[in-house]
Amino acid sequence: MQNGLDKSKIKNLICIVGPTASGKTSLALKIASLLNTQIISADSRQVYKELSIGTAVPSNKELSEIKHHLIQHKSIFENYSVADFEKEALNKIDLIFATSNYAVVVGGTGLYIKAIEDGFDELPQANYEYRQKLENLLVEKGITALQTLLKERDQEAFSTIDILNPRRLIRVLEILDSSNEKLATSWQNKKVERYFNVIKIGINLPREELYQRINIRVDTMIKNGLKEEIESLKEHKNLQALNTVGYKEWWTYFDDAEKLETVIDKIKQHTRNFAKRQLTWFRRDSKIFWWNKAEVINARDSLEKIGIII
Repeated sequence: MQNGLDKSKIKNLICIVGPTASGKTSLALKIASLLNTQIISADSRQVYKELSIGTAVPSNKELSEIKHHLIQHKSIFENYSVADFEKEALNKIDLIFATSNYAVVVGGTGLYIKAIEDGFDELPQANYEYRQKLENLLVEKGITALQTLLKERDQEAFSTIDILNPRRLIRVLEILDSSNEKLATSWQNKKVERYFNVIKIGINLPREELYQRINIRVDTMIKNGLKEEIESLKEHKNLQALNTVGYKEWWTYFDDAEKLETVIDKIKQHTRNFAKRQLTWFRRDSKIFWWNKAEVINARDSLEKIGIII
């Protein structure tokens, strides 16, 4: 069942979603320009001002073309949760809707998109004793032990979340322990009603093309100084913000344990794995309009086909 426009709701939030390197930023800029509105980022890593190259932050030119929100406004030394994002995003949405009937959200962080659409701030609070047990398990047996635990507890969650991020693993396991139900079920019970329509557009690329785009993006990041960016942050490698794809692969290199070529290959592979998980997440959502390259190119016509008349 596809998204339908509720005519009683005159405000429309257009969410551009999909895997990394699929062209979301370009499409968001095009749509925001057509609708004369602003963009809100739904990327869990682009919020950090110390991270730029490895998070594929929009260029200065792109940022100057259309006003963006929630990009590089936090520090890696600050805690930033999905609930924090929800509150900030809704505030920005309200501000944009004060002067426009449209706003654009773009990003591949499925939890952020879900928070905007359904709400996310009522999930169970952390159980200190259980969290400590998980922290000890991570120290004693490594991230694989957490991954195994999640796979046994909730196969669907294991297939969709970023299992290379120990903080995300621990938080999801906490939620499962507190709610005593599957993660998807727990989230479904938290839905709220928004005063605006949510129209989700996903970019659908052939897998080979997507993987090629990922490889090219990583090579471009290296040329643009990714190694130097991360070297300046290496003393903070234990921070949650740096425990993500594209960053954590470098620590063995700086410890002289791996060659540069090996690190680059790992980043490409892990990014492809991450893209696959993003697709698994978004493919579950029957309300997403999936656009192919022709539909992306002809965005104006494609918008009109789903009820957005320019």
